[in-house]
Parts: sequence; C-alpha cells; structure tokens
Amino acid sequence: MSDYIIRATAADNKIRAFAATTRDLVEHARNVHNTSPVATAALGRLLTAGSMMGSMLKNAEDLLTLQIKSDGPIGGITVTADSRANVKGYVNHPGVMLPPSPEGKLDVGRAVRPGILSVIMDQGMKEPYASRTKMPSGEIAEDITYYYAVSEQTPSSVALGVLMNRENTVRNAAGFIIQLMPSAGDEIGAALEKRISGIRSITSLLMEGLTPEDILERILGDMGLVLHGTMVTRFQCNCSREKAERAIMSMGRQEIREMIEDNKPVEVNCHFCNSYYNFTVDDLKKMISCS
Repeated sequence: MSDYIIRATAADNKIRAFAATTRDLVEHARNVHNTSPVATAALGRLLTAGSMMGSMLKNAEDLLTLQIKSDGPIGGITVTADSRANVKGYVNHPGVMLPPSPEGKLDVGRAVRPGILSVIMDQGMKEPYASRTKMPSGEIAEDITYYYAVSEQTPSSVALGVLMNRENTVRNAAGFIIQLMPSAGDEIGAALEKRISGIRSITSLLMEGLTPEDILERILGDMGLVLHGTMVTRFQCNCSREKAERAIMSMGRQEIREMIEDNKPVEVNCHFCNSYYNFTVDDLKKMISCS
C-alpha cells in the first residue's frame, strides 16, 4: 500500500484521529500541474487535508470541496474529495516562486494569505452546505484547525506537511487530524494539548521516517489508542470526453453555431487533472444535429 489513511480512536472514544501518508498523490499533482516548490507544498497540504476530511463523509455519494480564494501570489487553490478518499485539485498560479521563510522553509503562508477558506459539503440536498472562514495564517493546517473551531465547534489539531527534494520532486507528504469528541472533558483536552505541543512539526516526524501509525502512537499511544483500519487515498479525476461534450452542449445551440462558423476546433481543459479534449468542427456539427 502506498498512500493511505489510518483511522483511530483514543481515550475510550473521546478522541478520534486520522493520519495519512500522501507522497504519491502529491507527486502526481506536482507532475500534472508542473507546480513550483511552494505551490506543490500548498497544494499538497490541501490535498492531504481533503483526503482525510473526505474519508469522514458518511454517505458514498457525498462530496467535499475545499476552496481557498487568495489575494496572495498563489491566487487560489481548489481540492475536491469523495468519501472513498479520492482527491483532485489545482492551484491558480502553479508557477509562483517565493524566497524561503525566515526559518528557511517554503513560505506557504506568504503565498496564500490573505485568503478565505470555503468548505463545501454536497450531500445530495437541493443546495450544498458551505461554510467560509478567514485564514489567519495562510499555513493551511492552522486555518483548517480554525475552521473546525469556528464553524463546527469541534476542538481539533491539524498538521500537514510536504517535504521536497532538491530536484523539485516530492520526498514525502503526510498529515493528521485529531479531534476531541463532545464527551471529552477538560482533563483529556489538556493531556492531548500537552502531547501535541511536544511535537516540533509534522515535517520533523516525516524526517524521522514515521508512518501514520507511528505518528498516532507517538501522540496517543498512552491514551488508549485503538486503530480501526486503513483506507487507500489517491489522486483521481472523473473527467471524460463525454463530460467535456456536455459542457459544450450546455453553452447553447447559438454559441455552438458561432464556433462552427469560426471553423476552428474547440479544446476543453480539465483544471483538476490538466487533461485536454479536442472537438473538431465536424464534432460540433454532430452535437447540433443530435440535440
């Protein structure tokens, strides 16, 4: 198994936890979108968060979208995940380049902030549920922690990290989400906070070579940690030529006629996986005749 999420509980089900390793899917995204190091780190963090948050969805057809609208140089990031932890995503400005932060790290916060994080849940209702929060740090993990506290009133600790190689490939990527359940008292909350505060960073754990299981053991091992199995996570886009054709058809007959009059082929690009679908003038004529 390459990329996967492990689910766990601790403290007699008063804590629930998710930890993921996502190196392959983040590297796939980097390769597809040709992202710069800082854009890879930003997109990789949001993809990792999306994979874990997607695995929390209750129904098979539920969908989650994490969207960052940024006034920073990255412009914005969009990630979509389903309940099977399939994720896809893109950044608005994949080539953004920034100097390192004062700590010598990729400066994701500077690339993203100021920004707004939208969490959109599509659960098959008439309208998706959407919640929007400001991004105080731009570091993404801290901002999702803030979202859980403000929008869901769920005390959470979120950590997300991407390590890069010198040649701009992804060395490792991982993250965790640990949450207090409503039944958890102050004593459990204080104990958990103490353990998490003892971790310097998620990237330091990655540099030690820890697995998701090791990370949860490090944090929750003496709090009655119980592992509940793993779920594969992957970068997967469900675009197709048929969906691209439906997108053209949705533009209306008049606009398609104008395309035909221009006598030029039409190219449809999927932002999520960077696939291209080409339609000739004859293809456009067939759409008109069949509609």
